[in-house]
Amino acid sequence: MKYLVLVQRQHPFDYDKVLDLSARQAIDQVNDEMVAAGVRVFVGGLKAPDTATTLRLQTNGEVLVTDGPYLETKDYIDGLWILECPNLDTALEWGHKASRACHASIEIRPFA
Repeated sequence: MKYLVLVQRQHPFDYDKVLDLSARQAIDQVNDEMVAAGVRVFVGGLKAPDTATTLRLQTNGEVLVTDGPYLETKDYIDGLWILECPNLDTALEWGHKASRACHASIEIRPFA
C-alpha cells in the first residue's frame, strides 16, 4: 500500500537556524535508509507557501487563480514522501524517523 508522508512546519521557518548541517545529514540518512529498504517511491521538498498559486472553482464554474496558499494558516506542507509499505505500522516507523530528522510534525495518510 502507498502512503503519503507529509512534513508540516509553521510559517515562517528559518531553515538555516533549525536545519543545520547535521540535521540535513540526518534527512539524507533517512532517505538513504528508505531507498535501501525499497520503500521510497518519491520524495520532494517544497518552497515557502508564499510561492504557491491557488486555483479555486467558483459556483459559476469559473476557476479563480490567486497568488498564495489556499488557506491562511501558520502550518503548511514543507515536503513529502510517497512510500510503499506493507502496512500502516511500517509507514509509522518511517514517519518517526522522518519527524526526528526533519525536526517537524509528520502526517501519514494512505492513498485511496
